Amino acid sequence: MAAPQLARTLHPALLSRMEEARARSDALFQLLPPNSFYDRPVAERHRLIFYLGHLETFDWNLLSGALGLETHEAAFEKLFAFGIDPVAGGLPTDTPGDWPGIARVELYNRRTRERLNAALCDARIVSRSADAYLEDGTLLHVAIEHRLMHVETLSYLLHNLPLERRIPQPAAHCDPRPAPRQRQATIPAGTAMLGQSHKVPHSFGWDNEFAAQHVHVPSFSMDVFPVTNAEYLKFIHAGGYEDSSYWRPEDWEWKRKQRLEHPHFWLPRSSSQASDPDTQWEYRAMFGTIPLPPSWPVYVSWAEAQAFARWRGKKLPTEPQWHRAAYGTHEVTERAYPWGEEPPDPSRGNFNFQRWDAAPVDAHPAGASAFGVFDLLGNGWEWTATPFGPLPGFQPFPFYPGYSADFFDGKHFVMKGGSTRTDTWMLRRSFRNWFQPHYPYVYATFRCVED
Repeated sequence: MAAPQLARTLHPALLSRMEEARARSDALFQLLPPNSFYDRPVAERHRLIFYLGHLETFDWNLLSGALGLETHEAAFEKLFAFGIDPVAGGLPTDTPGDWPGIARVELYNRRTRERLNAALCDARIVSRSADAYLEDGTLLHVAIEHRLMHVETLSYLLHNLPLERRIPQPAAHCDPRPAPRQRQATIPAGTAMLGQSHKVPHSFGWDNEFAAQHVHVPSFSMDVFPVTNAEYLKFIHAGGYEDSSYWRPEDWEWKRKQRLEHPHFWLPRSSSQASDPDTQWEYRAMFGTIPLPPSWPVYVSWAEAQAFARWRGKKLPTEPQWHRAAYGTHEVTERAYPWGEEPPDPSRGNFNFQRWDAAPVDAHPAGASAFGVFDLLGNGWEWTATPFGPLPGFQPFPFYPGYSADFFDGKHFVMKGGSTRTDTWMLRRSFRNWFQPHYPYVYATFRCVED
């Protein structure tokens, strides 16, 4: 639904971006036949029908007050308001019958989008608003990036939906290219500037990206490439999933309860023992299974990444270490992106919806950092050892106080970088993602460091 020409009265570029983000999410829902909307492909998340209603509900709850609009479906504004992130094993227990029909949700979506478009493009309504966050574009930025985050969430949820529950798409291609030999880059001591300053005009960031913090980082070495499937296979063959000494006690207990013997995206094709070198492995690509691609980054939970790092006698990088390796230089300045100041393009990495699946970790040498570290943006979020928490001077968004603060619980870890399904807007240097340590479904990889 294109925004009317009056859109030029309020941040026309942002309204155009909102339409692009809506088109991205609409396209994902078109991959679902009607009988799949009530599936729950990941036990810890809502049924897919929730996300159909959530995106428009979020936009409405965020923008309607600033625009002076009265509620038009109070029950939906509550039902579809918030996602879930259960910890300590708690899982949702709702049934398909607890949710409204698809046609009713789609009608609500159309009406909501129409009302918001009309108000955002009405100079009289906008001029009457006293909301500074509407005027400076912050609310529109939030609406756009929230939707794009859910485009990524929906991608991995659909990835976990059985193929027969999705509209057929072209099958994945086999990728037998060998993994590059892992090596280490020396990162000299220097300063990492986490976050961004409130003083930068016209610069958007989520509340957890403020304020800027300068951290001295001593010299260390880091893997040039994210850990590949081929490299991780050595950990499995060495009995890494059978030796509790590599795992924190709480991670070992989770692994035991889940009967976890290999990464979630891997499927054993033969042999009952995952550590058996004769086991043949397949890979759960987005639209079919293929032989395990040795050169692709391994996607694992934080607990699995930490266990691998301990097996190698190394560690996961802290957030400042990762930041220093990605954006630092041999001078005192930092780069906007690992490769320099040029905006992201397809030669720099596997991001911005170029592919459904990963690519070889050495496929984008033009995206390397000043210290020769590859694949830092795109191809998979990267786990760090840093618990998600506030930067000094943190102030929650007054219109969304729980966005970050609800997760400052010591039970989530910072992720940096981005995946193949991450929009270029969220490849900015200050962006911080986070997840629980026992969540294996997201497109998340890692690399190791040594002090």
